[in-house]
Amino acid sequence: MTETAAPAALAGIRVLDLSRVLAGPWSTQILADLGADVVKVEVPGRGDDTRAWGPPFLKDGHGEDEIGTSAYYLAANRNKRSIAVDFTDPEGVALLRRLAAEADIVVENFKVGGLVKYGLDWDSLRAVKPSLVYCSITGFGQTGPYASRGGYDFVAQGMGGFMAITGEEGGQPLRAGVAMADVTTGLYATISILAALRHAERTGEGQQIDISLLDTQIACLANQAMNWLVGGIDPGRLGNRHPTVVPYKTFDVADGTIIIAIGNDGQFRAFCKLMGVPHVADDPRFITASARLINRDAIEAEVQRLVAGEPGLPLIERLAAAGVPAGPVNSISQVFADPFVTARGTVHRFERADGARIPSVAYPGKLSATPATMRRPPPRVGEDRASILADWLKE
Repeated sequence: MTETAAPAALAGIRVLDLSRVLAGPWSTQILADLGADVVKVEVPGRGDDTRAWGPPFLKDGHGEDEIGTSAYYLAANRNKRSIAVDFTDPEGVALLRRLAAEADIVVENFKVGGLVKYGLDWDSLRAVKPSLVYCSITGFGQTGPYASRGGYDFVAQGMGGFMAITGEEGGQPLRAGVAMADVTTGLYATISILAALRHAERTGEGQQIDISLLDTQIACLANQAMNWLVGGIDPGRLGNRHPTVVPYKTFDVADGTIIIAIGNDGQFRAFCKLMGVPHVADDPRFITASARLINRDAIEAEVQRLVAGEPGLPLIERLAAAGVPAGPVNSISQVFADPFVTARGTVHRFERADGARIPSVAYPGKLSATPATMRRPPPRVGEDRASILADWLKE
């Protein structure tokens, strides 16, 4: 007997995506991966701004550059359909209002109040559909002293304290190598949307979600925020050191650099035994986590001495076998050469009708009953207008 696959977790949910760039599209891509029908609204011709954020650009099946479809755009827009609508055209805006009335979720990242003149703001749309979940993503929120400002990831990382704790000790502040304020805002937006959707299903009551890059960046300070709130400690930059766990950093080995991340006393004893110095674990300066923190420089110097002559990968294998967390510092190319990527199905490759092959980093959650699916490659600008109008508006 053949087992019938369960419907996708969000099958039947319609999302009107009025967002651009990264935070909003990251959220709607997650919803699409989980089965929602996501309609991406784009500017006719140029589409989402990120389509032109390259090189690199996608090459078609003949090896020619397809200008306007950048790797950046491809990273956040799979499993969606695209419709191109001119916001300066009253008929186009009227079409969007009709689509919004059929949606369960609207996601937008316009400036505060920017959609009022189109009748696509929260107050206008909830009057038409009271159960609507409406997610507004901005730099600084719908209220507060900075609400009118435009929002950018880089600014949020700086204002949110992230850059103050990122970089070498005594060096310049650094942003993360990925737009983490955008990405984490997309994640928090998705969590909030799903909670609001559950409420709407129970009660018929929709709601607006007000989520900002700066709020999210501050929330993601995690233990560093609490170091200030509880202890009055204003954390600074420590390079690859951890503020409270020692030894927990990069160390130089015979052929490069590795990470050793010893999180508790048991792991420290295991490390010392493996390295042939069990007596170091009994040294009063190092015997507890608190003692190691106080004597950070001494124990880090000792660990560096012990590993300096060791080849990195064999040492990592020995440490892992002994229960001591360790790993390499991989380049991006090394990441995708790791057997983990194949074993876990991390990369999916779409093939478009013109022969273009489009790689994509798959949704990472492995749901046993309703797994994420890879149904559609990122769309061309406006390519799905006919099917969208037929499915949503029966035209």
